Amino acid sequence: MADQLSRPFESIESAQEFMELLDETIDEARQELERDLARAKTERQPRQVEALDLAIYKLTQLSTHTKKSRRILNDLRTIRRLLISEGVGSAATTAS
Repeated sequence: MADQLSRPFESIESAQEFMELLDETIDEARQELERDLARAKTERQPRQVEALDLAIYKLTQLSTHTKKSRRILNDLRTIRRLLISEGVGSAATTAS
């Protein structure tokens, strides 16, 4: 267990899982902030509205970055698969 904690991203797949969980958490937080924003608007709290708008904006930026990171990780996984299959193909050619 301690080894697992010291190396949480042992593979591209584990990093992808983390990014997916992070993206889900960001979405949940944004939904909660949007509810708070609606309440602040109803209660006419301009400073609260401004702060919540900023927080939602920043969460949206973070979500964009996590989605880009997930695509990059997917690209890396695809490249790794290509390299592995290429290595298997060249090993078979060398053996012939």
